[in-house]
Amino acid sequence: MNKQNKQRFIELLTIESKAKYPNMPDHARVIKVPTESSANALTKAVIKWIQLHGGQAERINTMGRMIDTRKVVTNVVGQQSLIGSMKYIPTTGTKGSADISAVINGKAVKIEIKYGKDRQSEAQKIYEYEITKAGGIYLIVRTFDNFVKWWDVNVGL
Repeated sequence: MNKQNKQRFIELLTIESKAKYPNMPDHARVIKVPTESSANALTKAVIKWIQLHGGQAERINTMGRMIDTRKVVTNVVGQQSLIGSMKYIPTTGTKGSADISAVINGKAVKIEIKYGKDRQSEAQKIYEYEITKAGGIYLIVRTFDNFVKWWDVNVGL
């Protein structure tokens, strides 16, 4: 995150903090600026930026989950054993769905976070096509600075 964008973020977070805690003295405020040190951190930073500008944004989790049906049983001799199994439940979400779903100025925006050498899968490319075909906006964000640059051009200051 460049110095200018970090300063803009600090100003927005300070305004939010003052509105939320009006009686707190300025010297006691702790303003934590999100980083972009990982895909997770970059996702949080983008979501917070959108929310601070009055948009709605949320992370979309498309991972399945494991269900543990194992349990320990004791037989008549007193020996314990583990019975049952682990079962994977796939997601019910749309395959290839973006990491962030947002509404910015009344427009549906889907944001895919790609960190480092990460690339779009075929399912994500199909999802991108479906979103843009329906009139939504689909972005691939690799750095916070590139996201802010898109924001300034397309949404405004």
